[in-house]
Amino acid sequence: MPTPSAPAPTPDADAPAITVLGPHPLLAIGIEPGPAGSDEIHLHPAGQGVWVARMAGALGAHPVLCGYLGGETGDMLRPLLEALPGECQLVPTASGSGAYVMDRRRGPNEPVAKALSSAPTRHELDDLSTISIASALRSGVLVLCNPFPGEALGSDFYERIVADVRPHGVRVLADLSSPRLEGALAGGVDIVKINDWELAEFVCGAVEELDDLAAAVGALRARGAQLVIITRGERPALVFAHDGAWELTAPSFEYGFREGCGDSMMGAMAAMLAQGADWQEAAITGAAAGAANFLRRGLGTGSRAVIDELRSAVTLRPLPLWSESRSAREAVRTAR
Repeated sequence: MPTPSAPAPTPDADAPAITVLGPHPLLAIGIEPGPAGSDEIHLHPAGQGVWVARMAGALGAHPVLCGYLGGETGDMLRPLLEALPGECQLVPTASGSGAYVMDRRRGPNEPVAKALSSAPTRHELDDLSTISIASALRSGVLVLCNPFPGEALGSDFYERIVADVRPHGVRVLADLSSPRLEGALAGGVDIVKINDWELAEFVCGAVEELDDLAAAVGALRARGAQLVIITRGERPALVFAHDGAWELTAPSFEYGFREGCGDSMMGAMAAMLAQGADWQEAAITGAAAGAANFLRRGLGTGSRAVIDELRSAVTLRPLPLWSESRSAREAVRTAR
């Protein structure tokens, strides 16, 4: 049975559009405890692109989700996707869409089963890149999400898309892991959001110490990233621009669900940037959106009213030690 949730925002003809390249929407089946010892079964659309798009819609944007859909799973998933805010542009595939089953009756998510899509055919690749590029040119903002499984799309797929849209003034936000991140960076990326273990994977080394972190950020910026946001689980996120570094701290809560928090942050940031906000306002709203998602069942959900309330509990403060680091100064100089 579908889980009750906040109603989708009423579509606004003037809402700024953003394009979300979320290649693989998933069907999520959750088993949760019901009253008197009964079980409840919940169906949701899931996956990185879905959660980015849902939160962007909650914050006043018109998300256009571009991805694949196929098979029996896709037939079940389609009406759930169509209920999301914005619109979906979905390429039919010979392979069925992915799905997973989670058991939440005993607390934390316990995986029960999962089935993933096969790699797309050449024509399916062409179709997805074509609709994503056309939508990005129309919207002016493109969010890049990972495929699932990761090896389903190569780095060259992302490189070609970024290379085609950036010369037309499209702002690109990337939430990708290696090697897809390297492909996107080759064309230039306005904002890279990356977690600490993905950053370590990108540089093939540790990123805990300040000098190591500075070198890693410098490598990202030298490869084409303009603004870098590093999320670190329960610790404050770090934001790096050409003129300094900041610590971004969201309110902390004891009980909640981490699933989709980073994607909620990305969706909120994209929505705010599309509405004319600067990166500071976008980052603060993104942190509040991640916290709102944590308080729910995850899945990229949260009302704008709650997010606006949580914004007052978010702090963005400069990191003086960053500017004093020799590696940090060198990283900024090299990136320029």
